[in-house]
Amino acid sequence: LSKQKAQRYEAVKWVLVFAIGVCTGLVGLFVDFFVRLFTQLKFQVVQSSVEECTEKGCLALSLLELLGFNLTFVFLASLLVLIQPVAAGSGIPEIKCYLNGVKVPGVVRLRTVVCKATGVLFSVAGGLFVGKEGPMIHSGAVVGAGLPQFQSISLRKIQFNFPYFRSDRDKRDFVSAGAAAGVAAAFGAPIGGTLFSLEEGSSFWNQGLTWKVLFCSMAATFTLNFFRSGIQFGSWGSFQLPGLLNFGEFKCPESDKKCHLWTAVDLGFFILMGIVGGLLGATFNCLNKRLAKYRMRNVHPKPKLVRVLESLLVSLTTTVVVFVASMVLGECRQMSPSRHSGNDTLSLQGVSEDVNSSIKTFFCPNETYNDMATLFFNPQESAILQLFHQDGTFSPVTLSLFFLLYFLLSCWTYGISVPSGLFVPSLLCGAAFGRLVANLLKSYIGLDHIYSGTFALIGAAAFLGGVVRMTISLTVILIESTNEITYGLPIMITLMVAKWTGDFFNKGIYDIHVNLRGVPLLEWETEVEMDKLRASDIMEPNLTYVYPHTRIQSLVSILRTTVHHAFPVVTENRGNEREFMKGNQLISNNIKFKKSSILTRAGEQRKRSQSMKSYPSSELRNMCDEHIATEEPPEKEDLLQQMLERRYTPYPSLYPDQSPSEEWTMEERFRPLTFHGLILRSQLVTLLDRGVCYSESQSSASQPRLSHAEMSEDYPRYPDIHDLDLTLLNPRMIVDVTPYMNPSPFTVSPNTHVSQVFNLFRTMGLRHLPVVNAVGEVVGIITRHNLTHEFLQARLRQHYQTI
Repeated sequence: LSKQKAQRYEAVKWVLVFAIGVCTGLVGLFVDFFVRLFTQLKFQVVQSSVEECTEKGCLALSLLELLGFNLTFVFLASLLVLIQPVAAGSGIPEIKCYLNGVKVPGVVRLRTVVCKATGVLFSVAGGLFVGKEGPMIHSGAVVGAGLPQFQSISLRKIQFNFPYFRSDRDKRDFVSAGAAAGVAAAFGAPIGGTLFSLEEGSSFWNQGLTWKVLFCSMAATFTLNFFRSGIQFGSWGSFQLPGLLNFGEFKCPESDKKCHLWTAVDLGFFILMGIVGGLLGATFNCLNKRLAKYRMRNVHPKPKLVRVLESLLVSLTTTVVVFVASMVLGECRQMSPSRHSGNDTLSLQGVSEDVNSSIKTFFCPNETYNDMATLFFNPQESAILQLFHQDGTFSPVTLSLFFLLYFLLSCWTYGISVPSGLFVPSLLCGAAFGRLVANLLKSYIGLDHIYSGTFALIGAAAFLGGVVRMTISLTVILIESTNEITYGLPIMITLMVAKWTGDFFNKGIYDIHVNLRGVPLLEWETEVEMDKLRASDIMEPNLTYVYPHTRIQSLVSILRTTVHHAFPVVTENRGNEREFMKGNQLISNNIKFKKSSILTRAGEQRKRSQSMKSYPSSELRNMCDEHIATEEPPEKEDLLQQMLERRYTPYPSLYPDQSPSEEWTMEERFRPLTFHGLILRSQLVTLLDRGVCYSESQSSASQPRLSHAEMSEDYPRYPDIHDLDLTLLNPRMIVDVTPYMNPSPFTVSPNTHVSQVFNLFRTMGLRHLPVVNAVGEVVGIITRHNLTHEFLQARLRQHYQTI
């Protein structure tokens, strides 16, 4: 039966992975369809108005029409972010944190994906310099998290009894698959999506997951491809539009015999472009970091309306800049004849027609086109295709100005309160830079063999690599988007050089935003010098623990006065008392921090006994009053002395079978703690909620038993201890936690090197790592916070000071 169960579990997993891919593809289709619809509507109205007003001299009216469209769309996008603040930005930093093992509130909720997908189509249609690809990754991740649960907080009434995948680990696997499907749908790059999930996302990976993630990515790509090909070309089943962003086919004109896509000589230029791309990316990240800090200080603390006003200000500025730049700075250039003959394939014709039909003739005489308006008055994807494939030239001045304006405005835009991606603006910015380099090399150095499209692509890769600092996944995404495997080497070299150059100055944009939020993200590995530290140097020695049989009053007070997510289950080791006590000096055989630990433990107990007053039972309130010392200890240093004089009782209710008394000796109060296991806060709250306990007169065998399904029924949101109604529970009742604790969690010795601790924590996806000494006593606990870069640096400085 167990084998059948395992096979059924695996089969359900595959079905769900496929469903996640299909749903992510449909979300992409929804976003793409409405962005296209709104953008076409906007540009048709504005274009006819501009053409009319150029003759009549009423261009201010055209500008007002454009402003009306853009401000309305951006206002709607901002309102959606007010409903769900997590929907702002690209969502990649949040998903990166989630897959790293950090819980970000609301990041994978149904409401988030609705606000994100709807908001991004308004912000892109509103003419902001943002892309829809980043939010696709977030949307895919939310679909991955929600679909296998068959329930949602937003739709409480819809409940299915679906017992599978009720754990964080399963959920994280599905989120990895969803994020990969988002990349695959955005770029038509299923392998790139899988690698993105592996490189940027998941901390915990296994062999079986790779295959499922790839399958999910394929499902997303082909779902989107199938529907887009049918809706746009009416040729259902032809699969000719792989992703939301398609780079078209790179091909030299047949008439030009000297043209090559790239040559060995060009590699030198590509490396230089990689260096410049890295520098530009580092500058972009530095400016954006300062802007983000300014927003955190001056915009976020103010009323939420201020954020909406900021978004509208950015939209207003962007619209005016785009309009004025196209009118004043654009040059009229000669049109080139179409370079594709009639016998080309359908997809090539599609791209070629798309390129030539998106040329804008604003403010220019017949047979010429306005190069600046062609870049600004088109959807970003069309502008990228223009820079990659347009035979007609763009003047170096236009490209320089376009790059500068786009660079500054997209830097200002990333971080405002609208759903926004960074991939497409970075690609467009970089493509302009690459096209500029090609123009300069052709015009001033006389290198005629250069193919401008290749340089535009390498420029796009260099700038995007300099901003986001991805390597493997970005290389594969760009190769898959171009359908040109010969570009593999130049793209890879450019991205590597851009990453190394950028890393010399600062981190990638997503890491910067993760750090600004103060999220304890774990890197792939620690620095070499951290191995001077041991587990005992970084652990938290002041433990909050429970006993295998604990009174309800103690459990409630522990849960109410701490925010820890797990507690060691311990008993006191009476066998080690003699070594532990020498006179009145507290010395342990191998633990140097016992004294401070005891001071803190006693302080914690005092706080806890005071907090028990708020427990709803009058019986307990009377008990607490008996135990609380009449006088407050004035100083922490005097606390130990007071204990030694037995004026203060540190533990109310240690054991169910005995209460503390004045006759207790020091040995009885503080014994070494033998470690038995780890129990989660959610489990303790569930036990209290279900009334799982037994009375003093009974044995622990009479305690009700809960199955695993009952324990995980409230997943993923367990009730809060402050919301429970505990009036019916007798505080003297005892809870036996041993059937529910994890009796064999991962543990480390106090002498373990930090790098080993880090690798164990990271690869196993742990949240708590108890430190247990040679005789089985728990001496501390390590959590994610103790392994962050900043914490380790601080401990290393302390280590050097004590040497």
